[in-house]
Amino acid sequence: METSPSLVISQDDFQKITALLSIAKFEIATLLEEELERAQIVPPAQLLPDIIAMNSQITFIDLDTKKEQVVTLVYPHDADVNAHKISILAPVGAALIGLRVGQTIDWPLNDKKVKRIQVTGVVHAGNGVKL
Repeated sequence: METSPSLVISQDDFQKITALLSIAKFEIATLLEEELERAQIVPPAQLLPDIIAMNSQITFIDLDTKKEQVVTLVYPHDADVNAHKISILAPVGAALIGLRVGQTIDWPLNDKKVKRIQVTGVVHAGNGVKL
């Protein structure tokens, strides 16, 4: 990974994602585990509103295609492409967790390409305030 922005993850999300990774055995799980190892873990109440957490609605731009997307980051059992709900175990989902508005990341995809994305907005579940 060329760009490794700082990450902040709530203790609750960290524990749930770590448990999920213990049963997931594929490349994306390894990449996500590496991201979690370098993340700053904070109590949920201390997670700033501009940081992506589970169940956040995220607006980001694919810097290669200039296409803007809005997705909700969810656990695998809640993933639904038609509803724009992306799994934490999908390549882009794993790239988003812990990022904050304005950060950019280069994330490897399955086809040996790299997805370059920049976060432009976050709405936390139940918050309704877009940053």
